[in-house]
Amino acid sequence: MKRRVLKIHPDDNLIVALDNLQMGETIELDGIYYPIKENIKAKHKFATLDFAEGDTLIQYGITVGKAINAITRGTAITTDNTRHSSQTYGEDSQAYEWKKPDVSKWQGASFQGIRRENGQVGTANYWLVVPLVFCQNRNVEQMKTALQDALGYSNETHYIDLARTLVNNYQAGSNGGLNSLANSISMPKSLVFPNVDGVKFLTHSAGCGGTREDALALCKLLAGYIHHPNVAGATVFSLGCQNAQMSLLKEELAKLEPNTKTPVLWFEQQAYGEERSMMDAAIKETFKGLTKANTYQREAVPLSALKIGVECGGSDGFSGLSANPLIGRVVDKAVALGGASILGEFPELCGVEQNMLDRCTRPELKSRFSGLMKAYEAHALAAGASFDMNPSPGNIRDGLITDAMKSAGAALKGGAAPVSDVLDYTEVVTQAGLNLLCTPGNDVESTTALAASGANLILFSTGLGTPTGNPIVPVLKISSNSTIAERMPDIIDFDAGSIVTGENTLDVLSNDLFELCLETVSGTYATKAKRLGQDDFIPWKRGVSL
Repeated sequence: MKRRVLKIHPDDNLIVALDNLQMGETIELDGIYYPIKENIKAKHKFATLDFAEGDTLIQYGITVGKAINAITRGTAITTDNTRHSSQTYGEDSQAYEWKKPDVSKWQGASFQGIRRENGQVGTANYWLVVPLVFCQNRNVEQMKTALQDALGYSNETHYIDLARTLVNNYQAGSNGGLNSLANSISMPKSLVFPNVDGVKFLTHSAGCGGTREDALALCKLLAGYIHHPNVAGATVFSLGCQNAQMSLLKEELAKLEPNTKTPVLWFEQQAYGEERSMMDAAIKETFKGLTKANTYQREAVPLSALKIGVECGGSDGFSGLSANPLIGRVVDKAVALGGASILGEFPELCGVEQNMLDRCTRPELKSRFSGLMKAYEAHALAAGASFDMNPSPGNIRDGLITDAMKSAGAALKGGAAPVSDVLDYTEVVTQAGLNLLCTPGNDVESTTALAASGANLILFSTGLGTPTGNPIVPVLKISSNSTIAERMPDIIDFDAGSIVTGENTLDVLSNDLFELCLETVSGTYATKAKRLGQDDFIPWKRGVSL
């Protein structure tokens, strides 16, 4: 029989509706009967007892809110009767012991990765084209227009063919070709450089006009992308007078790679004069660089080379029950095999800080995590915001009423491994194990940061459906419920919905998802985001975004 409700932790005084519950029903769970006093939508929570104003609401065994008025047993938890509240935290911690998952199945296993001269291991092979300032976006787009189709990387031929069919049929006097569109099929072009997965063209709105801190952060971010093991080389455009100078980017690259191995081509428009002469040179030199990038081939590398970033976006009331804990199981396997995992989204660790502190392996990590969390919250307050404003309208509509409620489920995607390092925004992972990375909760800003810090695979949970991808790192999308997986099959890579219904277990599905991860990093499975050409890239302006 399908489960209709779930109590996550024995100490909880909230129960999750797994199905729509109707007023007048009586729901039994573990021998206790709960009269349902109003219609409660699936994914939302209801009270297990009568709350008075100021009473604490518990889910996942921790504080997730306070009652702002009386809440009757069997009624829904909403923004009208509940406000955000979270537990306090301190650096004094309880002893933490981690039971590693059984990974004997994968001991000695490998994946097909790409070894770089600097010792890093990539899961893809890209050439990168980046602007140091927004006024070079046009030149980046011009190069994209020139190269993508010519090299066989364009994935937008269907829409081009669709538009051409409409125009041709309209000019021929027909109805615009609407009746024949279903038969229009775009044939993929052969790749000029089959060992190069693509040329990725980044654009952004930064580099000048902001603060010097913003310019430095941008250069650190771009340095992380150029240094990334999935990047064979890069072409950099500069105007010449902006805050984000080429010299600044070169300094940050040198910090990451003192004996630089990654080829970088530099083009400054004010030094060239005429745009066409610069663009001609840039296209020719980039083409030459691609011939070298094409010499890289995949080879067997140990699973300890995995660096998995985790992210959630478009979360719903099931995300913390299925997709997030599933991802947590998978990254724990990677860590147990000697790899690294990266958990960001600091606003979505609100309320679980003490758990993270308990898991820190060194005192200085506790101090750093605590300091970064408090500094982030201070930045947000200075901008007129706070962590409790993090849940989006979609989150709230689908059962995540408070930030602490959202955080309690979101943190599960980091698994249970001890924290081996704590990193600030743009810092690159150097330690195996779980790394905490200070990023905002915004999906794209956070995935952008995960890639810059060295993630060579990103696992992304979603309950409402989001197409987010990354230009250089494969992003696997895991749905929290089967409805969204069926409705948006071109976006979802893996369905975790059967965990909610009880048809499957975390253990079984985590093995399946781990195998899909290995196929992805070996290049035998193309993520849905890659197939859609979803190359999202947004630098974080600190203090502005949650």
